[in-house]
Amino acid sequence: MDLYKQDGVDIEAGDVFSRFCAAINKSTYEISKYVQINDLSQGNFRGPRGFNFINLPDGCLQTGGMDGIGTKVVVIEATGDLKTTATNIIAMTAMDITRWGGLPLLFMNTLDVSSLGETDSETFAMCKDIMSGLQEVALKEKYVLFNGETAELGPCISSENLDARVMFNWCGAMFGVYHPEKMIFGNTLRPGQVIIALKDSFRSNGISSVRKALAIKYGKEWWNNPEAMDDIIECSTGSASYDRMLNEAHGWFSNDPFTSEFNMHLIVHLSGGAFESKLGDDILKPMGLSAVLDDLFDPPEIMQKCVDWRGMRQKECYGTWNGGQGAIVVVDAEDADSFINFSKERGVEAKKAGKIIEKGSFTVFIRSKFGDKKSLYY
Repeated sequence: MDLYKQDGVDIEAGDVFSRFCAAINKSTYEISKYVQINDLSQGNFRGPRGFNFINLPDGCLQTGGMDGIGTKVVVIEATGDLKTTATNIIAMTAMDITRWGGLPLLFMNTLDVSSLGETDSETFAMCKDIMSGLQEVALKEKYVLFNGETAELGPCISSENLDARVMFNWCGAMFGVYHPEKMIFGNTLRPGQVIIALKDSFRSNGISSVRKALAIKYGKEWWNNPEAMDDIIECSTGSASYDRMLNEAHGWFSNDPFTSEFNMHLIVHLSGGAFESKLGDDILKPMGLSAVLDDLFDPPEIMQKCVDWRGMRQKECYGTWNGGQGAIVVVDAEDADSFINFSKERGVEAKKAGKIIEKGSFTVFIRSKFGDKKSLYY
């Protein structure tokens, strides 16, 4: 064994994995009519490539957003099934473009692992599953996977589960476009507009509290408790994808991209604290408006369990997690039913969750769906 491998970096395994990832990326290079890949590599899988965005309206501005999936990797790894991991990283990065009215198109990523393992090991196979899952999402949603980086970082990447088969951290950057005439800022909000909730379970926010809840219920080494596995699997569920439905609703894929299917006045991606901050403080308060959210989705059973195990107050539930919806969209009242049907036809469950009103004594009101369903005011 060479000394570098003894020190924790297996160049051979890294090359095999890089070729595997390069083939996955290449399988997406012609999937989008809006992305042109210019291959200058001359057959070298590490060689240079470039890209252009094409077939888009004049005046588009290129943009990008970066994010990761945090400590959800610990919960996902405990299930042994890493293929759903990619749904989380795509959801976290793409929605940062979609929520402003943009169109996400091309993805790059960095996978940091403690070790790839030997090429015939379970660890190596699970690392490949992470990337195979990314390929599945990309082919389904038509995202170009341009390139990426994998690094074996030894003790710099760890886990509370020191026996984890894969210890990893995953982050990435989504690139896409905005058009100044297609932005969604929330500045057209008016009283009487309807708030639509889009259903989901845990995304990639507040997972530290999920892990703590599992530890309280199943012991410090919850991942080793066979009785915990069903709940661990529920906690690891992949994130719902709304982007392509919302992009279509916003007219990006129509013959006239400046004509939307619906007039969406606001999209809020419900990450941690989003009801109070992204909706209330950022949008409603400066406009002198309030939101009544009196019929959100019920939280999934596993989320209610985690609340009970962790001993969380109901206001904390909506500050830490999304309560059962990964995003909300504000539309005109006359469009609400059509928007819900449009979403359903594209595999997204949606419902009327509330409305925009004149400024009240609160900025956001939530009728909690946790526990005894208290009234929450922000």
